[in-house]
Amino acid sequence: MSIDDSFQPGETQTGPKGQLAHPKTLEHSKRLEKKLYKVGKKAWSLIGNGLSNQSFVEGPDGLICIDTGESNQEMAAALTEIRKETQAEIAACIYTHFHYVGGTQTLIEQNKNLPIWGHKGIQANLDRFGGEVAPRVSRGLAHQFATSMPQEGPDGIVNLGLGNFFRNPDHAPFTNGYIPPKNTFDKPTKANIAGLKVEFFPAPSDATDSITIWFPDLKLAINNLLWPVLFNVFAIRGEEYRDPRIMIRGLEQLASLEPENLIGAHGPPFSGQQEIKKIIINYRDTLQFLWDQTVRCANKGLTLNETINVIKLPRQFSDHYTTQQLYGLVEHHVRQIYTGLFGWFDEDEANLFPVPLPERSQRLVEGFGGKARVREIIDASLTKNDFRWAIELSSWLVRGNLNDLGIADAGELEDRNRLASALRGVAYTTSAANIRNWCITRALELDETLNLSRFRKHRFSKRELSRRTVSDSLKLLRVLLIPEFRKGLKNFMY
Repeated sequence: MSIDDSFQPGETQTGPKGQLAHPKTLEHSKRLEKKLYKVGKKAWSLIGNGLSNQSFVEGPDGLICIDTGESNQEMAAALTEIRKETQAEIAACIYTHFHYVGGTQTLIEQNKNLPIWGHKGIQANLDRFGGEVAPRVSRGLAHQFATSMPQEGPDGIVNLGLGNFFRNPDHAPFTNGYIPPKNTFDKPTKANIAGLKVEFFPAPSDATDSITIWFPDLKLAINNLLWPVLFNVFAIRGEEYRDPRIMIRGLEQLASLEPENLIGAHGPPFSGQQEIKKIIINYRDTLQFLWDQTVRCANKGLTLNETINVIKLPRQFSDHYTTQQLYGLVEHHVRQIYTGLFGWFDEDEANLFPVPLPERSQRLVEGFGGKARVREIIDASLTKNDFRWAIELSSWLVRGNLNDLGIADAGELEDRNRLASALRGVAYTTSAANIRNWCITRALELDETLNLSRFRKHRFSKRELSRRTVSDSLKLLRVLLIPEFRKGLKNFMY
């Protein structure tokens, strides 16, 4: 897998709702359909109920619930499914990480004294993605998780890689029922929960508060390390660096447990000690290879664009869906590793003092012979399915002028449509769900089907402000300050 496989013109099929997508993307949706898997004798994992799984382990003293999804409604639907298998009373709740903690109130209604277990960092992570950076985070989420895309037609949602939807539409309206964990830890911890021995191991993944849960008597591990896709070192929605070296340690520790059954935060479970070990080690090796080769290229002095063209993940990793490009892309993960290690400067002189937008775009268009000539080249590139070149050239035309917000994004509609066509060309031919969703969402904004301006500003609600301290609310004012408007002011509060 390499830059040549990021998207493949000619590899497009039509989905059940008229979606245009890569055949592997359509095939992956079947893997994520709703199903309650029985795992061993006393564990279950429900996939397809939302973006994440809800899993259950029955002990002598009741039922342990692992992750509660995005909403109370999602967790209520999960309880309906598990009640077809067991009537054991709910004894405890465990969070694998902070992403899927929104349905816990549903459990509290059945056990007011419910013990909730989780990493100490959960609350801090939940707070981190609001506040000052909220517009950027929400905009990235809208693009990656297809929250503004249609349900059918060529641009219709297919899946999100880790699940078939961000929030299951059957669960609307959604209410958040997050309850903070009272039993917290940040180092390996042993406990007895519902009459079962349980061991917790911090295992940072896409979240710093991720944990591996080990039930030694059941030979069962529950984790957020092994996904049903190639691990997402780079999240297109915008995330802090996910260091593969840390992930690798977590995967090696998971393999050392030698589980006979393995449940994930996403995707179907696995059974069989040898098969599980093989899958884990294979997953680990993809990350090691990408890190090693990125460092090798950096040490040689290759620029980032040279590096992504050189690194090719061996074909053996494409044999199993857990290491296929069904979520993100190898070339983007390589970029993230490089910048995570060395920062944004890749020793390419052109990147040291670039001419700022929109002037750069204007000069490039002029250098290529003017708008008419650039349009001719773009149209020819689109005809030949040369989407990389079409995207780059179209962006010059689109970003050659400032809009009312001072953003270089005010190109003429005909040029915005050209860029939208090039992005759709990628979207319909990539196996990576994140890329399909991002490209289509941006295309819908470019051709004026969507208005995403609400994601470029803070939106304050009474509920949000009421739960913040005065100090936290004042922090928001710092990032709303426009320095040009400070005329006549003498003091700043920093």
